[in-house]
Amino acid sequence: MLASGPRPRLLYVVSEDWYFLSHRLPMARAARDAGFDVHVATHVQHGAESIRREGFTLHGIPFERGKLSIGAGLRTVRAVRAIHDDIHPVLAHHVSLQPAVLASMAALGRDVACVNAVTGFGFAFTSTSLKARAIRPALSALLRWLLGRPSSITLVQNPDDRAALLALHVPADRIVCIAGSGVDLERFTPTLEPAGRITVGFVGRLLADKGVHTLVEAHRLLKQRGVDIALQMAGTPDPANPSSVTEMELRQWRAAGISLLGHVEDIPAFWASTHIAVLPSRREGLPKSLLEAAASGRPMVASDVPGCREVVGPTTGLLVRVDDPKALADALETLATSRELRLQMGAAARRDAEARFGDARIARETVALYQKLLSARA
Repeated sequence: MLASGPRPRLLYVVSEDWYFLSHRLPMARAARDAGFDVHVATHVQHGAESIRREGFTLHGIPFERGKLSIGAGLRTVRAVRAIHDDIHPVLAHHVSLQPAVLASMAALGRDVACVNAVTGFGFAFTSTSLKARAIRPALSALLRWLLGRPSSITLVQNPDDRAALLALHVPADRIVCIAGSGVDLERFTPTLEPAGRITVGFVGRLLADKGVHTLVEAHRLLKQRGVDIALQMAGTPDPANPSSVTEMELRQWRAAGISLLGHVEDIPAFWASTHIAVLPSRREGLPKSLLEAAASGRPMVASDVPGCREVVGPTTGLLVRVDDPKALADALETLATSRELRLQMGAAARRDAEARFGDARIARETVALYQKLLSARA
């Protein structure tokens, strides 16, 4: 707990209110319980009441994810600067790459310590498109400047992202690694395998960068081999992301027998209805979908890329080459045809989630970082 006196103000800057509730709520609660006055600046959609119910102060800001508009960026910067002028936070926690850039610019000249959570490097660093290659050098230079400042700490979720920041010449003593946002080990619990047809589950936005095209092609290859596997995909396209799938592709996938469930509220029930979890992503920070699958006792198949390989190891699942449908199909077939291996890996995944990824543990580590930064300021 903090010393008695006025509660220090902690400002979270997040692109969307739903993302704050799904990915940062446990650490914000822990900060509140440790004595911080928690404020949340975000694009408000449907989560306002849930955020206020926690005792947090909500500030609506304009935020356009995925847009390269200078005007839109400046509007966000001005809105966050106005919040700084109003509440004078001592700490600001910026969640994901775009908020880290814009909110760090808003904090320039302010007496505030910034925690920039880089939860993956996003489209500009994962895509090979001309657009991504064009903006990468300028974004790299901007990150080097903003994240290297003495008032800034960069929070990464895996060693690969730490190495990437070091390659950008961000000072090593300005980088801290904490394993994601954790998983609720009481909400996500192991269940028995469902009866009937082997079902593979995917949870995430329907993006090329999440490997959904590779997954659909792997499903086609398995059908071609006569391997009867059902594929369930929970998630929606994300028009703000350049790698989002199209409506035409969704129609084609439904025609191929893939279950597209859209947004799913009850994710524990989703994992209980599956046998295997899959995420063939091109890069992650620390994928929450795999953490929740692991806590649910499901074996996993994922790309051997940053973030995924922090969750999936030799005892908990199978890693495959990125963008390789045949390798993905082979791994899914291996698990689909061996109940013993599925149960063995699923049990190991749950043990690993308990040991490393519980949200209470991650929240404690994050609040300890906040307190360390406060002590350094004092």
